[in-house]
Amino acid sequence: MSGETSSQDGKGKVSRVIRIGTRKSQLARIQTDSVAEKLKELYPDVYLEIVGMTTTGDKILDTALSKIGEKSLFTKELETALERNEVDLVVHSLKDLPTTLPPGFTIGAVLKRENPHDAVVLHPKNMGKSLDTLPDKSVIGTSSLRRAAQLKKRFPHLEFKDIRGNLNTRLKKLDEKDDFSAIILAAAGLRRMGWDSRVSQILGPEDCMYAVGQGALAIEVRARDEDILEMVSVLHDPNTVLRCIAERAFLRRLEGGCSVPVAVHTEVKDSQLYLTGAVYSLDGSDSLKETMQTSIDSDNKVEEQVDERVQRVGVTANNMPGPAQDASEKLGLDLANLLLSKGAKEILTVARQLNDAR
Repeated sequence: MSGETSSQDGKGKVSRVIRIGTRKSQLARIQTDSVAEKLKELYPDVYLEIVGMTTTGDKILDTALSKIGEKSLFTKELETALERNEVDLVVHSLKDLPTTLPPGFTIGAVLKRENPHDAVVLHPKNMGKSLDTLPDKSVIGTSSLRRAAQLKKRFPHLEFKDIRGNLNTRLKKLDEKDDFSAIILAAAGLRRMGWDSRVSQILGPEDCMYAVGQGALAIEVRARDEDILEMVSVLHDPNTVLRCIAERAFLRRLEGGCSVPVAVHTEVKDSQLYLTGAVYSLDGSDSLKETMQTSIDSDNKVEEQVDERVQRVGVTANNMPGPAQDASEKLGLDLANLLLSKGAKEILTVARQLNDAR
């Protein structure tokens, strides 16, 4: 493999060096370290080196952020390092990865999902309250159109304003100023940071459905690096993979992204995969929501041996039954087509235009 180097351990034994790329934020580093630890347990002979990437886009972040997003910049930077063989794999939050990856890349592992729901973090002066009991006109901080659209409809007495930055920055803005009564963050990120004590309320699907892939970590690799693909594939969590394939297929068919409010909820129960998907106008007044299900029981199906490495919405999972993955992808497409037949494209087009004009 072209990106691979080796080192000697003093006893003359040569072990491989695998370089893992990560953003330098605290959460990104925690997530990368957790993956590195799993790989070390599985492959004690492999030497893992973590490479922190800083984006060349730092100077333009303030002006560009609202249009392209900080995470998009970092994702591109990490993929460039992967392309140049400077790193061998990259750890991402799956929700930050587009549903169509650049040619030559694939998601080689989707790890067991942490709680995918959103969490309410209250300003210290509001401890003991919830979104329901906050005073009228309380300002809630969120950078997500998906969250704002759902919560505006559900909690009309509250006001929603953009808040930007990584988790540390947002918590600081909440605690040290009086601009926000509360902020909404992904529960998974707070848990990984060890900040469970700050969670005042977990928002269930009736209040706020989550983002595609939220709560799951993904390992992106070069599609041609079969040995690296093989190495990371053992980290796939089957249920998470099937849920996220369905979610990503749903989003890709809708041509959605961070610039439009699209939300999902998935569940695996009794060999059935359930997918609920919804689209919203920016203020949440207009919405479409449907649920569909499919069987993901592959026990009785005879699998054909296929040489080619099949990617499904950017995910390569060769160690899992193909029929179950195909059924999951079809479920996402079918649900998206159902919403499109009911007018989802019009809702999303208006939402995108209004967001672009902001």
